[in-house]
This record gives sequence, C-alpha cells and structure tokens, in this order.
Amino acid sequence: MPRPTAAQLAYGSCTVIFSTLAMLLLSQTSSGVGIAVIAFAALALGLLVAMTVPLPKPRAVAPAEVPVVSDAAAGADVSAGAKMPEVVELPAVIEERVPTAP
Repeated sequence: MPRPTAAQLAYGSCTVIFSTLAMLLLSQTSSGVGIAVIAFAALALGLLVAMTVPLPKPRAVAPAEVPVVSDAAAGADVSAGAKMPEVVELPAVIEERVPTAP
C-alpha cells in the first residue's frame, strides 16, 4: 500500500476537524454517545476524503531519442513551404572489435 501524500494528510485532517466542529455545533448534543457517533462519522468522512484525493501519477520514462537539429536552429532560412529534415535512426550501441594479444 503506498504511503499517503502530504495533500492526502492535509485534506483528511482538515475534514475531520471541521466536520466534527460543524456536526457538534449543528446537533447541539451533550451526551457521550452522541459525541462518539459524531467523532466516528467525522473520522470516516476524513478517511473518505483522504482516499479520494488523486494520487500523483508516476512519470513515464521516455525512450532514448537522438536529438534532431532543425533548419531554424542550424541557421537556415525556414519558409512556410520548406520541408523539415527526415529523422535518421542511429544504432544505440556501436561495438568496436579490438584485437587482443595472444
């Protein structure tokens, strides 16, 4: 199970505190059972709010790409009708064979 984020903790805590105060003020209860029910309901509501806060999505790792220099970056005149250069794929690894001594 992933750890809760700071936003989840903040939203959940604020929800518990403010909903407890609101329910106690609106219900005007003074019995122990009523206060316990309100506290339980506030905790459940705070947990619900904390779990529905969207989690940050993991970053997708982009595949290694060969940088392409455009005509504009190379200093060439780029007009509306000019074509962009084609991307040429290079091999990822170039192996060199080094002769070994016998």
